[in-house]
Amino acid sequence: MEREHMTVKELAAYLGVHTDTIYKMVLMNKIPHFKLCSKILFTRDVIEEWIREQELQ
Repeated sequence: MEREHMTVKELAAYLGVHTDTIYKMVLMNKIPHFKLCSKILFTRDVIEEWIREQELQ
């Protein structure tokens, strides 16, 4: 069973990009995310929907 949330490192691997790219996208608020304490997390379903939206643009 896959976890519902991903870390920056996990999302970078999932998308095939460098972690720096993910951090930049977070800073620019270009990718849906949330913070738990000081940790940046991504909800898998939300990211998959965001990817579908990006493909349509």
